[in-house]
Amino acid sequence: QVQLVESGGGLVQAGGSLRLSCAASGHTFSTCDMGWFRQAPGAKREFVALITWRGSNIHYADSVKGRFTISRDNAKNTVYLQMNNLKPEDTAVYYCAADLPPYRRTYNYWGQGTQVTVSS
Repeated sequence: QVQLVESGGGLVQAGGSLRLSCAASGHTFSTCDMGWFRQAPGAKREFVALITWRGSNIHYADSVKGRFTISRDNAKNTVYLQMNNLKPEDTAVYYCAADLPPYRRTYNYWGQGTQVTVSS
């Protein structure tokens, strides 16, 4: 079992920044690949970013490349999503998710989500 709690969402103007955090407990965090996803109203949940358990591989959705940065601190059991130059289309509920070995990208564990709203 992995418990995930996101924080850091809020209301920001276009061009602004936010940093999301996802605190994990339960399973050994350091062995989990961690992903960030988002879901806008009326839309499907979409992939945003991934960081593998060692932090050696990172992937981003094309829509956020160059603006978002995913990182992790295994000593604090936390994964972060730094979001810069935010756009109104980034408005969504953001979720973190854990992918345990053997890392099949099934993401069995999800947080409750944190709302990000970007005003124009």
